Amino acid sequence: MKFASALSSFFLVACANQAAAFSAAPSTKISSTSRIPVFTASNENIRSHTALNMAWAVDEESNTLTVTPIKSLDGTVTLPGSKSLSNRCLLLAALSDGNTKVENLLESDDIRYMLEALDQMKVPVERDPNDPTTVTVTGQNGPINAPSDEVCELFLGNAGTAMRPLAAALCMGKGKFVLDGVPRMRERPIADLIDGLKQLGADVSCVEETGCPPVTINADGLNGGTASISGKMSSQFLSSLLMAAPAATGDVTISIKDELISAPYVSLTIGLMKKYGVEVEIEGDMDGTPSFKIPGSAKYESPKSILVEGDASSASYFIAGAAITGGTVTVRGCGSESVQGDVAFANVMEQMGAKVTWAPESITVTRDPDVKLKGVDVDCGKIPDAAMTLAVAALFAEGPTTIRNVYSWRLKETERMKAIVAECTKLGATVEEFRDYCIIHPPKDNIVNDNVTIETYDDHRMAMTFSLAACAGVNVIIHDPGCTAKTFPTYFEMLESIASV
Repeated sequence: MKFASALSSFFLVACANQAAAFSAAPSTKISSTSRIPVFTASNENIRSHTALNMAWAVDEESNTLTVTPIKSLDGTVTLPGSKSLSNRCLLLAALSDGNTKVENLLESDDIRYMLEALDQMKVPVERDPNDPTTVTVTGQNGPINAPSDEVCELFLGNAGTAMRPLAAALCMGKGKFVLDGVPRMRERPIADLIDGLKQLGADVSCVEETGCPPVTINADGLNGGTASISGKMSSQFLSSLLMAAPAATGDVTISIKDELISAPYVSLTIGLMKKYGVEVEIEGDMDGTPSFKIPGSAKYESPKSILVEGDASSASYFIAGAAITGGTVTVRGCGSESVQGDVAFANVMEQMGAKVTWAPESITVTRDPDVKLKGVDVDCGKIPDAAMTLAVAALFAEGPTTIRNVYSWRLKETERMKAIVAECTKLGATVEEFRDYCIIHPPKDNIVNDNVTIETYDDHRMAMTFSLAACAGVNVIIHDPGCTAKTFPTYFEMLESIASV
């Protein structure tokens, strides 16, 4: 099949319950043999698809894709639109005055959930019949209200980029809402965001015992105010409050009371808000405990049209593949002028031994065959998604690689820390796991185990990241390859298109 067409009809299956966020002390070592629940799809739950138009073999019965040995990656890849930017653009367009044409929208599950939510709330969204990546949103010139007096129930799958921003934005309007998702979404914390909204006067709640969705909202508009929240778990909580703030009637001030992780994502949010006509006043250092003020006079104005930048997190797989194999790959869609923090992953590959060439909207990566990759010790707090790709690149390095400041891995689509430890161990690595970092010791002589089945835990980035293990000259069996529909339905086709065997 072509992933682009076949995955558009996928339905999101319920994922297995994963381990709750681990709460060991920061320096406590955790056994690398810790078990993580494995997602097993029943026959009726497997994403239905036909055979790939690819050389890589798909086993329909076991719902697996075998990525055969990759000798080199060479070529140019045009990236799909950024997930983070796509859903932010859609929400801000809905809150704006005027019509906004959004182009290069990512075709994926997460964006589909946001679009369906806007449809359900009667926000007009016109699809381009000739281009599924283009829509025109008619803004509400302020808050989004419930479409009727009945409770508006929104199902958002496992889309954090829809759940968190909508939870904040809908508190600014009027009506009753319940926001829910798949079982894993009910394990993803949202209490810090709910706490901030309550400080602003919102009538909103999540499940008290877990601090997770479903989220219940009884909205009657907000006058503004001040809120102090934690930024230690996710920057999405702050971004969500910032994006919603202009829909309040008065000034809104939000401060971080401890530390702010993934600060580049907040900068991305603030930059995008500026394109929609809202200036955010920042006091303090983004690497410390900053505060943010949005005046009550701030209102979103449509930019008329906006182009979604290519996804920098998705670029990491091709950048790492070139560094690992010594091929030459150019990724188009993000570069030196990118607003996304994950482009910094290219700098990490350069530290390991790759050669990186920057252009405003592209990045080219290669490696001299006489230069071996070497292990690195990196603070990945600002690039947690791309840091997953570093875990697989570490298998090909000389010496250990330490990936620090990634506690947020434990709160993502799956418990990513345990998932990465489990799958790297299967491939032959020795992994030391700690609360918010891990140390990956590559297999002896960088010989990766052959024919390993990679469990993906219904996590798109696990499937894409571990496909690169095939660059060791081995077969890698990816379970549930269709999980890439969340952000990159055509990933395996694109990877194979530049792979030589």
